[in-house]
Amino acid sequence: MKNNEQTTDFLFDKINYKFLLIGIGVIVLGFILMSGGGSNNPKVFKEEDLFSFRRIGLAPTLVLIGFGITIYSIFKKSK
Repeated sequence: MKNNEQTTDFLFDKINYKFLLIGIGVIVLGFILMSGGGSNNPKVFKEEDLFSFRRIGLAPTLVLIGFGITIYSIFKKSK
């Protein structure tokens, strides 16, 4: 009588999933930094808040780096 044990094979290794989660975290951080900038008074426009370095430079760069990390995690070869 054979022992019917099933083994679960994952598509990626543990390190791939770590890189994937790090990449998703960096993407989420970028979108969080990109959000906000609203005003309580709709007649007031604060250009310095909306067009700050954080929203125009830093946040999109973090999102692109996060996408790069997730792509790397997908293409990383298993040992």
